This record gives sequence, structure tokens and C-alpha cells, in this order.
Amino acid sequence: MKLSELKTNLKPLQQIAFQLPNGSLVPSHFHVTEVGQIDKKFIDCGGTLRNESVISLQLWSANDYNHRLHPEKLIHILELSEAKLGLEDLDIEVEYQGESIQKYGLEFDGTHFLLTTKQTDCLAKDNCGIPVKKPKLKLADLSNEPCCSPDGNCC
Repeated sequence: MKLSELKTNLKPLQQIAFQLPNGSLVPSHFHVTEVGQIDKKFIDCGGTLRNESVISLQLWSANDYNHRLHPEKLIHILELSEAKLGLEDLDIEVEYQGESIQKYGLEFDGTHFLLTTKQTDCLAKDNCGIPVKKPKLKLADLSNEPCCSPDGNCC
């Protein structure tokens, strides 16, 4: 979800709810402790220089159980961040405390903002000898191969 989509999705809401991938909700007394743009400059394992930028939104829960961040207040925080930091309309990455700081993607189901899992990946599979797609083999094609011999394909 991009920053503009987050603001659009917040406008009609009466309350904000973030749902973790396991289905549980971030406690309703959460705080947004950071809004920023993270620019990452790196080289992948194939030697290609890359740049990535995301909007970072950090959620934090304390023991102030009466605290509730209302949608219009979060929109104000986002607009202030855009003005002061010159934020671009980029994809949002949400940080939230799990066993360590965990990073999530963000989607919206019409009621809840869904924190979606993110995965690491090799960006240079072709340079690393990792097949992009596993070749499909028919077992019938293997039956002509000498099995369990040093030059066989089935051992």
C-alpha cells in the first residue's frame, strides 16, 4: 500500500485497527512513534547496484491503555511528515515489536489494516545459478535412466 492509499483508507474510518499475520490485533492503544522515508542503496549478490525507498511507519504499544489514535490524527501526522520530510508516495513498510523489530507490508481489507509478512529473496538468481523456476520432470522420462549408477539421475 502506498502512502496516498493509507490516507484515503483512513478518511472514512471511526477507528484504526492493525491486524498481525496470525490474526491477532495490535493493541488498540498503540502509538505511531516514527514516520519516515528509508532509502536503501545496496549491491546484490550478482554485482548489480540497487536503490529501494519505502515509507516507514513504526507502531509501538505502551501501558497507557486509555490512549487511542484516531484516523484524523494519523492523517495529520502523515501530512505533517510529508510536508516536513518531503515524503514521496511510496510503498509503506510497518515496523512492530515482536521477538525483535519485525517489518511488514501493509494492506487494507475495508476494516483492518493488515500487516503482511515479508520475505528475503535473492535478486540475482540468474547470476547465482539458482533456477528461477524448477524444471518439471516426468517420472516416465526417468525410467530410461540407469538408476543408482554413478552416471544415473535418480540417486
